[in-house]
Order: sequence, then C-alpha cells, then structure tokens
Amino acid sequence: MSPRSRPEKKAAGQVALVGGGSGDPALLVVRAAEVLRAADLVLVDERCPEALLSAVGDGAELVRTPAREAQGAALVAAAKDGRVVVRLLPGDPFQHAEGAKEAEAVLRAKQRLEVVPGVSDAVSVPAYAGVAVGLPRTVARVDDGTSFAALAAAPGTLVLLTPAAGVAKAAAALVEHGRRPGEAVSVTVGGTTSEQRTVVATLDAVEQAVASADLRGDAVVVVGEPVKRAEKLSWYESRALYGWRVLVPRTRDQAGALSAVLRSHGAVPVEVPTIAVEPPRTPAPMERAVKGLHDGKYAWIAFTSTNAVKAVREKLEEYGLDARALSGVKVAAVGETTAQALVDFGVRPDLVPGGQQSSDGLLADFPPYDPVFDPIDRVLLPRADIATDVLLAGLQQIGWEVDDVTAYRTVRAAPPPAETREALKGGGFDAVLFTSSSTVRNLVGIAGKPHDSTVLACIGPQTEATAQELGLRVDVLAPAADIASLVEALAHFALERRAAALPGVAPLPSAAHRRKVARLAAKGAGA
Repeated sequence: MSPRSRPEKKAAGQVALVGGGSGDPALLVVRAAEVLRAADLVLVDERCPEALLSAVGDGAELVRTPAREAQGAALVAAAKDGRVVVRLLPGDPFQHAEGAKEAEAVLRAKQRLEVVPGVSDAVSVPAYAGVAVGLPRTVARVDDGTSFAALAAAPGTLVLLTPAAGVAKAAAALVEHGRRPGEAVSVTVGGTTSEQRTVVATLDAVEQAVASADLRGDAVVVVGEPVKRAEKLSWYESRALYGWRVLVPRTRDQAGALSAVLRSHGAVPVEVPTIAVEPPRTPAPMERAVKGLHDGKYAWIAFTSTNAVKAVREKLEEYGLDARALSGVKVAAVGETTAQALVDFGVRPDLVPGGQQSSDGLLADFPPYDPVFDPIDRVLLPRADIATDVLLAGLQQIGWEVDDVTAYRTVRAAPPPAETREALKGGGFDAVLFTSSSTVRNLVGIAGKPHDSTVLACIGPQTEATAQELGLRVDVLAPAADIASLVEALAHFALERRAAALPGVAPLPSAAHRRKVARLAAKGAGA
C-alpha cells in the first residue's frame, strides 16, 4: 500500500473513571471537575444525582447507564474513536465492582486510562452529620452476604452503607452477635445534600427513631463512641437557613451570586427570573455618552447597578475601548457589589457610600459642584429606563449638570412554571428575597403574591416601600444594600424565630418539613 492510500489514523482517545462522591458537585475533587468539563462523552451511572451533571461541559454527549452494569466495551469503543470519554460513578470508582472491570477492559484494549477518586459516602456523610469517625474503623456495605458476626467483633467504629429500611435488621443482628444494645448509633439519609437528615439513638432504639423520623432512601449508619459527640459537632444541619426553600427573583445572570450565599447558610435557592435586561431602544444617547467619556466631557460617572457597569463596559468594548477610557473621569458606585463589578473591569471607584448603600447614601457623600476646583460641571448617569429620579434631582440640587442616559431596559420576564406559581401562593417557599422594586412588581405580576406564611426580605427602603404598596408584609430589611447583608439579615431573623419558637431544640421548620408533617398526619388520620 502506497503512503497516499494509507487510511488516516484516528486521534488517540482517553478514558477517565471518575468518582462522583456523595453527589454534591461542590465536593467533586478538582481533577474530576476538570475532566468532566473537557469530556466529549460522559457515561453516567443512573445512581448519580442530576446535580453532578452541572459540572459537565456544554458540548458533551450524556448517556445514562443502568446501575451495576459494566460499560467496558462502550468505553473502549469511544476511546478508539478518538473521543475523550468519562465514566461517572457514584462515590469512588473502585468501591463498585463494575469500576474495576471497566478499568481492566480499557487497559486490556491498550487505551489511555485515568482514575479520579471520589469522596465516598463513608467519609463525607459522617463528617456532614458531625460524627468524627476517626480510627480504627470498619466500613461495610450491608447486603445478603454480610457477616454481622465479623462486624460485631471488629474493633473501633462501624460505618455501614445500607438502605434506611434495613437499619433495624442490621442493628438487631449486631446486638445478636455481641454489640451492646445501648451503643450509640447515627443514621443519615440524603447526606451532603439539602435533604440531609440525621437521627441519633442506640442500637436497641434505632428502629423506632428511624420510623418516627420517616427516614427513607440510602443511609450511612455509624455505630460507636464518636456518635456521642454528634450533637456538639453538628454544623451542616444546624445552619440558620438549613432546608429553607428560598425564592430568588432576579435577572437570570445575577441570580448565581445570591444563590451561592444562600447555600452557604444551608438554604435551597430556587431561581425565578423576573427581569430581562435588554439594550435601550435608541442607542444614540449611549453612543454620545461613550464619545463624551473619550473626549473628556464628564467630571464624574455614577453607577447605580452592576447592569449599568455591564452596559457601559459592553459599549466601550464595542468601540474598541477598555477601562482606560475612564482614566480621566471620577467614578462613583452606589454600593460594594457595583464597586466590585467596576474592579472586575479594571476600574477602582473614587466614591462608594460609607453609610447607606443606595441613591440617598451616594448623594450624602457626593461632593457638590465647585466652580473653582471643578473645571467640568457634568456627571454621566447611565441607568435603567425605569430608574427613579432621586439621584438625578439630588445631583442637580448640589450644582451638577447631569446627562441621564438609558443604558439598559428592564422588561418583565415570562411567567415561571405552574408548579412554582402554585408553591409561591400555597406556602411552598419559606422565604422570598427582593433585591429591587422591579423584582417585587414583576414577581407579583408574573406569579402572584407570596403566601402569608412566607418570610419576605428586602434589600433596601425603596424596595420595602414598593412591597408595602402592593400589600405585602416585609419581615426583614437588610442593614446595607448588598447581597451578603440581605442574606445575613434573613439568617439572623431565622435564628431569632427559632430561639423564640423552639429554644435550644431544633431548627425552625422549613416548608418541606411542614409538608411532610401534614402528609404523615393525613396518613395517620386515614388509618
């Protein structure tokens, strides 16, 4: 065969066996996140939760596979086709028999293999439940072939992986083979997720504890002395907003930061876009403003939102300019969040309110125009089309000429799904966070008013006033107009209400908990 007629050799593929850990994407090891982003094909074991797929790159093909079914042939075929393929398994790849089989198949076919360990439930879940397992310890998955005699005789702490329905049988078997009936035991379901629930009992009482708590699904059971300190070391389930479903009505690109802060307090954020940000209908005013910045027309530019920063940045870049276009202009930001958006653009603001982070706060600190020291008397104010005139009028009152330019338009988003609207009206959310007057108006417009039992939190006085105008009761007002302060204020409110309602006993019941109690009560009434 001549060189011209030789078939083209395919690019070498590679296979990565990746452990998904306990299912929380935040607990994926760094290398796992890297290979998932770079994959062409991901074969996902059906036991892996949907949340893990958020780590997969946009262009990857996803294939769900049956549990406990080895995929060696598919992995080899994809690798030989030059693809970067990831096999995603729950926990650690080698804690499952199929993981080892798949690795063997890939190596036998002389394909490139990488194994990325995952944090197993036996390690992560006790840590999230406040159980410091330590050493020595014995980890076992309970099945039909489990030797409870060997487990009962094992030194140190036992960590058992079993369905919650099998906890009572396992406890009885351990007692039968010599473990003390009064030995401490913890049972955790939904470990490391927002659904995590833990009960602590003794071996002879754990059956009743699991039944009373209505624990279901896969459980991690710890038996031994470390369980006695679980209450003192509990950190995950004791967070102020643990289990709270919090509706986040924001623009689609802004919801992520607020949701991240809520998760750090234990809440379950549900993002509902209520505002869509669009360019102004007439671009000419913004174009003249950018030219004015470049020509030295303005002494100041005042930003009242991150959207305004984004709009000006995009317009500058459209004309081939960057942050240096603002080098001869003093820059004001209404608050820390807006200031950070400017810093991310490469601009350090000259003025951020030291007190209230609002238009009133900015006005309080804004210097009046002085014809002796200010050679230029004009301020650029790029804002939303529906912005109030508080800042505009205030700047004019202290002597400045103001170019009030529409940098972007805010329009009402499409209504959320029916189930979200029903949950909002029916008390399915524990709290709603309002970050602007427009989010209040738009949420009520597209989804209706929240239920009376829902806690309403507002970022500032103007947002609070709008909510009250619409007949809503505001429970929480942030001390400063920024996301962190808003969530901290909600968390403080939850802790105060918990102390008043159930002093020193348990978290304030979330909407999910209230629904479960109601379901159990109805079930009992019908029995």
